[in-house]
Amino acid sequence: MQSDHKIIPVVAGALMRPDGSFMLGSRPEGKPYAGYWEFPGGKVEPGEAPFAALVREFHEEMGITVTHATPWLTKVHHYEHASVHLTFYRIWAWDGTPQPHEGQDFAWQVPGQYTVGPMLPANGPILKSLELPDVYAISCAHEIGVEAFLDALEARPELTLIQLREPQLGRDELAALAERVAAIVHPRGGKVVVNADPAWLAGWPVDGVHLNGQRLAEATVRPDFAWVGASVHSTEELNKAAELGLDYVLLGHVKATASHPGAAPLGWDGFECRLAGGTPLPVYALGGLSAADLGDARAHGAHGVALMRGAWR
Repeated sequence: MQSDHKIIPVVAGALMRPDGSFMLGSRPEGKPYAGYWEFPGGKVEPGEAPFAALVREFHEEMGITVTHATPWLTKVHHYEHASVHLTFYRIWAWDGTPQPHEGQDFAWQVPGQYTVGPMLPANGPILKSLELPDVYAISCAHEIGVEAFLDALEARPELTLIQLREPQLGRDELAALAERVAAIVHPRGGKVVVNADPAWLAGWPVDGVHLNGQRLAEATVRPDFAWVGASVHSTEELNKAAELGLDYVLLGHVKATASHPGAAPLGWDGFECRLAGGTPLPVYALGGLSAADLGDARAHGAHGVALMRGAWR
């Protein structure tokens, strides 16, 4: 929906617990959409930096002091009464206990298992993004062998989002491997996406498709799967993924990697530069990383880290 409203800059934050749960707040009486649930936050004052606005709003709304937060997503949403440019943060640490200073209610929620509602319209994709884990694992059976890969996957129950990427396999072989991967990942509540022609995946026990650069360039509509991601290397490709309404992207390569010998890595500054202006999609940093790089990835705007060799060592 288009709007003639002036776009109002707004910050919002998700208080994050170590178990992955996060806080939502209800909108108080007297405000538009009173009673709807949202991520706490508010308007950025003229001349105010977004992070400063986040700290101020959380202190005013619930009496806590934000001590550690990282940039996450940005989104423009048009309401009947206003158009807002939302800058979302994930808040990892704070001082104090949240108190309802504006008569609102607060509720801790588990991603994908919501006990409150209705939700503020702008927050649907944001809530879905919180279902994505910090670590995204990419298969490498073509390097370590199918059985070794499956044994490693079985031994890593914390891995709950797996991209099956085995370009050396034909359709039938890939389908058989996808079935074995799903049998391991689905009982732990995880998701399997396949890096292949979307037309191959009909009837497969998988959750979605991952588009390589060529398939992303050729796509004109979002493939019809619950979860769709893409690999990107530029701001233009990132914008294309956002226009298609994809659920996440992988952006790299951040560090030197055996997959791209001789190619200069982005580095963290280059990675952050690709995200200049923000993105509505969760971005996984990719390339030569390990789980130990998660803190750096978040600090530079990433949702998490994508690992191939690093996931199976």
